[in-house]
Amino acid sequence: MKRPYSQGFTLIEVLVAMAIFAVMTILAYMSLGQTLANADMLTERMDRLQAIQRTMRHLSNDLAAAAPRPIRSELGDTYMPAVMVSAANNFALAVTHGGWTNPAGLPRSTQQRSVYLLEDGKLFRVYYNVLDTTYSNNAISTQILDRVERLEFRLIQDNGQSTGEWPPLGTQGTSADRLRPRAVEIILTLEGEGEIRRIIEVAS
Repeated sequence: MKRPYSQGFTLIEVLVAMAIFAVMTILAYMSLGQTLANADMLTERMDRLQAIQRTMRHLSNDLAAAAPRPIRSELGDTYMPAVMVSAANNFALAVTHGGWTNPAGLPRSTQQRSVYLLEDGKLFRVYYNVLDTTYSNNAISTQILDRVERLEFRLIQDNGQSTGEWPPLGTQGTSADRLRPRAVEIILTLEGEGEIRRIIEVAS
């Protein structure tokens, strides 16, 4: 009795199947690579947005809680105003502010002096553990944002006029050192992202 004849795949059919499999594999790898690239791009973008939001939050909180408390210079012979913005200084902003929580109950003030420095496109927030510093006090500096083209402030006075310097020109003495603006407009210009503006009301 003869067995039924079974026919296998021909060489051409095997080659065609392998070619189709190879094409499908390449397409799958390309799709996976694009998905991973998109995921990396999305992660980088999210990190960037979080850094911008964190920077604006630092600036907003520090300015909103600005305190009328001048600080002594490192030599102790003069006082520096509670709020300082000037093109003549090597920093963008210096401000004494409240809101420095002290959950550990350390022997320190709940007020803090924060200084914002812009160097080579990098924005740093600098502070000390004491308000009236000496040369023995070490600064704590943290880079909070990069790719910064410009950081400006428009400070609104009680009469409604705005100025780019603080204390305003023409004011002097101890009253000027304690003077605070009514509000501050923050103008942050970022590389490839343009200008971000925010107006902060200073607590009275």
